[in-house]
Amino acid sequence: MNTTGIPTRHNATVGAMAARVRQFAATHTPFRVYHGSSNSTRRSDRHEDNIIDTSKLDQVLRVDPVRKTALVEPNVSMDKLIDITAHYGLVPRVVMGVPGITVGGGFSGTSWESSSFKWGPFDATVNWIEIILPDGTVQMASKTEKPDLFWGAASAFGTMGIVTLLEVQLMNAKRYVELTYRREGDFGQVVETLLDQTALGTSNDYVDAIVFAKDSTLICTGQLTDALPRGAVPQRFLRARDPWFYIHAERIEKQLRRSPPNTKLRDYVPLVDYLFRYDRGSFWTARYVFQYFLTPLNRYTRFVLDPLVRTRVASRTLHHSGLHDTHIVQDVGIPVPRAEEFVEWVDANLHIYPLWLCPVFVRRLERNSQYGLHADFGAPDGPDMYLNFGIWGPASSSQGDA
Repeated sequence: MNTTGIPTRHNATVGAMAARVRQFAATHTPFRVYHGSSNSTRRSDRHEDNIIDTSKLDQVLRVDPVRKTALVEPNVSMDKLIDITAHYGLVPRVVMGVPGITVGGGFSGTSWESSSFKWGPFDATVNWIEIILPDGTVQMASKTEKPDLFWGAASAFGTMGIVTLLEVQLMNAKRYVELTYRREGDFGQVVETLLDQTALGTSNDYVDAIVFAKDSTLICTGQLTDALPRGAVPQRFLRARDPWFYIHAERIEKQLRRSPPNTKLRDYVPLVDYLFRYDRGSFWTARYVFQYFLTPLNRYTRFVLDPLVRTRVASRTLHHSGLHDTHIVQDVGIPVPRAEEFVEWVDANLHIYPLWLCPVFVRRLERNSQYGLHADFGAPDGPDMYLNFGIWGPASSSQGDA
């Protein structure tokens, strides 16, 4: 663990936090942790006596272009991290698709994205952590030193302690993602195609899919490239005048329905536009907010209301409107052999579409492997790959009663 060069400011802040934790532990006083305003944490009582405020731990302390690592405090958001690493021609191996998700949240909250078939969940791309334990002790832990503490803290939602520093793995960035779309009708074939596109040695850098219906799935595979073919126009998604990626993908799915079998379509997407392609419209959940407020969803309203449909704001709107009480917002990891059965169950019982599919490599081949997931998900005798199903949509009244 390369802990040299950690600024005095960071050590002083962590030392003060650890002292407060020791005080709470000695007096058996319950306390809360305030992380600052993010997609999932918003508190106004951070000045209460029993609050540990970690919101100031929001800096990238070092980028090492030789080792391809970044030393990052936990409250650094993904868009801030990418903005800094881009100056070195680097990007995190796994970038959560919501800009406001923090590095600490990604480590502690089980996060993955379309590169996770290759690199595993976000926590698998962290080399080591600094953590304050419940007794106020400050510890360092990695996959090789104190691995039980490292893997115990990963995906534990802060229950093991307060993570205060992380070393994150980076990789070479390129200007564009060559994004290839293919449509499959039979879901069994969807699974086969995903397995083929995520096989060891594939040239793909990113793979995910959108299930528009039980018999129609759009599979999206991406490869990093600096080359833009002559005559090609980059497809953007982050400006107010750009289409939501979901709406763009829906149009492509309809076009492929009318095309001969095995037809493929391609876009060349600027890297940051690709990484945060689901930000505008919050995947597709913002459409439910439009419906709730009886607002038509068209190019004009998307342009005018653009500041309100990005995930940092849309997630708050979802909660304030009360829609979270009547909607399912759930990600479920399913072993690949059971994926087809699970789609049948979702279709029969939930009737929610679209679904997001994200293949995630989870098997921990050996104790000190770079891969793994919290608890038994990464057991040596477990499956190699899970399919994450993003199920986000309105629940029926009977589901709500249940």
